[in-house]
Amino acid sequence: MTDLLTANPVVDDLAARFAEAGHRLYLVGGSVRDALLGRLGTDLDFTTDARPEQIMELVKGWADAVWDTGIAFGTVGAAKAGRTCEITTFRADAYDRVSRNPEVRFGDTIEGDLVRRDFTVNAMAVDLATKRLIDPHGGEAALDSRVLDTPATPQESFADDPLRMLRAARFISQLCFVPAPRVVEAMTAMSAEILRITPERVQAEIAKLLCGDDPRGGVELLVDTGLAEHVLPEVPAMRLEIDEHHQHKDVYEHSLVVLDQAVELEAADPDFAGPDLVLRLAALLHDIGKPDTRRHVPGGGVSFHHHEVVGAKMVRKRLRALRFSKEITEDVARLVFLHLRFHGYGKGEWTDSAVRRYVTDAGDLLPRLHKLVRADCTTRNKRKAGALQRTYDGLEERIERIAADEDLARVRPDIDGNEIMRLLGLRPGPQVGQAWRFLKELRLDKGPLERDEAVQALYGWAAERGLVVPTACPSEPAEPHEVDRGGGDDQAG
Repeated sequence: MTDLLTANPVVDDLAARFAEAGHRLYLVGGSVRDALLGRLGTDLDFTTDARPEQIMELVKGWADAVWDTGIAFGTVGAAKAGRTCEITTFRADAYDRVSRNPEVRFGDTIEGDLVRRDFTVNAMAVDLATKRLIDPHGGEAALDSRVLDTPATPQESFADDPLRMLRAARFISQLCFVPAPRVVEAMTAMSAEILRITPERVQAEIAKLLCGDDPRGGVELLVDTGLAEHVLPEVPAMRLEIDEHHQHKDVYEHSLVVLDQAVELEAADPDFAGPDLVLRLAALLHDIGKPDTRRHVPGGGVSFHHHEVVGAKMVRKRLRALRFSKEITEDVARLVFLHLRFHGYGKGEWTDSAVRRYVTDAGDLLPRLHKLVRADCTTRNKRKAGALQRTYDGLEERIERIAADEDLARVRPDIDGNEIMRLLGLRPGPQVGQAWRFLKELRLDKGPLERDEAVQALYGWAAERGLVVPTACPSEPAEPHEVDRGGGDDQAG
């Protein structure tokens, strides 16, 4: 196994230090798996017969940095020459099978350490003294055949730590593996055990799953085994609904196709910088409002009016429950809310005002909205699909043209808040914000205005509300006048 690792001074140096101290050191787990796949990274996992205090002594003076945040679990971290090393004493843990937290027990053999690991492809080690592969559970063969299985029985493995069921779906996505039949059987029978896991850990696995190379495969495993009923119940709920625009597939299948196409559009983007979790969440969840808005219409049709509004609310509720960040939650919800608006564009009937509103409402999410809308065009009718894509091409061209003329990326009223206060003699308060919003709506409707025109419009707005306005020429600075501010002086505008 001498060719498993390329020449690596960090690995060789560390192995030599442990050998000199009479200890064995092994590269283990995901690091061995990735090395066999030809993609060993800079984060390296090791296991050893040395106890945590001995590991600390061995890496002191050698590593550039050392941390002991995991020492209670037998893990010492070290950084050396751009590599991050986690070195863990052999483990032989016992689980109470109520929580997922083990009673930490240190082991004495590499074989005992490997059998407790989650999957056979992660249950291999390399003895760094001999460069020999240790593979008691057929991990290399499983890697070659792309099969995901467990070292012990899957029932034992998942009872010890139910999070491993989500990890199985995540590895299906990341590594494009196929789960062993017994793994699927155990996941199906034990899916409710996932309720032992905290929302934060569930969220982390779902995020990694969606950012894999085959997120559809991971989602399908969650749904087929019943795990999704406990972590993303809105997704399997879509299997029962027929989309009025796509009679050939239910909403669930349609959503998986949209997810696939969003991934393809990401990869085709010349500015692609890696998987986009927000876009992928929006693609998967964009139609989750349909089950709650389904209505039968005369003639045997089905409608889902305002499913984008209901869906956005459902997205917020689910992502908050999974402890996603406020930023991710709001971005996904807004994309879901906006994804259907393009279908009112027809063959280009929108006014420039409607185009401005589309861009302004999307804000910095516009590039993602472009991808989501294009991914959502999933009809089997190639002529119709081509027409939809050409229509969206036309919308993007209009956006670019108007943006070039009007700086659409930063649509603001033609008069700012300070100028509003000066012109109307207002102090900071709700009326300033109301005036600002009026001018912004005017800007969206008519495009950029000359200053005099904007001032006259502001004065007209103020007069309709009984505010006293200056009589000076709008092009000259106006003296503040006392106005009725409705008791809102102390509120922010």
